[in-house]
Amino acid sequence: MRLIITSVIQSILLCGGQVLLKFALNKMGAFSWTWSFFQSQLTNWWWLGCGLCYAAATVLWMYIIKNFPFSMAYPMISLSYVFGMFAAMLFFQESIPVTRWIGVLLIMAGCLFVAK
Repeated sequence: MRLIITSVIQSILLCGGQVLLKFALNKMGAFSWTWSFFQSQLTNWWWLGCGLCYAAATVLWMYIIKNFPFSMAYPMISLSYVFGMFAAMLFFQESIPVTRWIGVLLIMAGCLFVAK
């Protein structure tokens, strides 16, 4: 049960990092190798949120792989795909076809089998 809880938290942090990364990239504008472009990115606070989510997810991942068998821990990362689907709907108003929902259900079932 502890593996499932920590994996869910870690997966939410990973997904949050990806969502914030997409927001940062959307705000970024056209890329250029100029000093003014890179200065403008210093005020794009989505980058900071993205980095914080990834840092927290990495620390939690280190805890997970230290305390649980790798063969159980690694498949649990796939929960981030499940949260990614919900984030796509919630934040980016994407429509998700039935086939993807079936895939999400299979991922969740696989995680339950791995955790037992």
